[in-house]
Amino acid sequence: MIVAVLFWLLVWQLAAGTVASPLLLPAPLAVFSRLGELAVTSEFWQTALLSLGRVALGLVWGIVLGVVLAALSCTFRWADTLVSPAVGVVRATPVASFILLVLLWTQRGQVPVIIAALMVLPIVYGNVTRGIRETDPKLLELARAYRFSRWKTIRLVILPGVRPYFFSAVTTALGLAWKSGVAAEALCWPKVAIGTEIYYTKLNFETADLFAWTLVVILLSLGLERLVSIAVRAAERRGQHD
Repeated sequence: MIVAVLFWLLVWQLAAGTVASPLLLPAPLAVFSRLGELAVTSEFWQTALLSLGRVALGLVWGIVLGVVLAALSCTFRWADTLVSPAVGVVRATPVASFILLVLLWTQRGQVPVIIAALMVLPIVYGNVTRGIRETDPKLLELARAYRFSRWKTIRLVILPGVRPYFFSAVTTALGLAWKSGVAAEALCWPKVAIGTEIYYTKLNFETADLFAWTLVVILLSLGLERLVSIAVRAAERRGQHD
């Protein structure tokens, strides 16, 4: 891992030396130096935390809606008839179109939350629906033979089968929620946001700042994915012991 990082830093440095224009491609040292300057300010951390909060809120809403709609679709035929096409439309619509549409209907600060939720919803819905529908029929028949209650059947039969699909969906959706949330910020410009900072660096031709904020996005994304992976593994181990 370290060797790969060093290799690509070397490639970056060579490319910057070849271009010989910090406006087009700043050197790694200039970007890291600028990142260090930003990181010691309170405004930097406020911006990062607010963006994280928006994306996290959107992620939670997307997960909740995806699970609820999946459960309804697998329980009622009419719900599946209504919900499946709508989820398909959400999945197929470009994120930029959603950002511009949602911007017409709500406040700027709420757009990243809604966009993150919309991007997460189809992934969670699809995985959870698949997990429910692929529950072993023999286990369901056994639950009926032993006269399990509905809740007991869900807890002991359906949830264990759905759990891997759900965890996979959350892990996949996290990165998409983060990227789409920052993209929404860059287009709708909330007062304090990473995406807004990225937009301003483009306007002011501050390429080193653009690379620095982009690096912040990458590092936060990797950190979040790592935390979620740890949480998922812990939940899987707990589920195996239940």
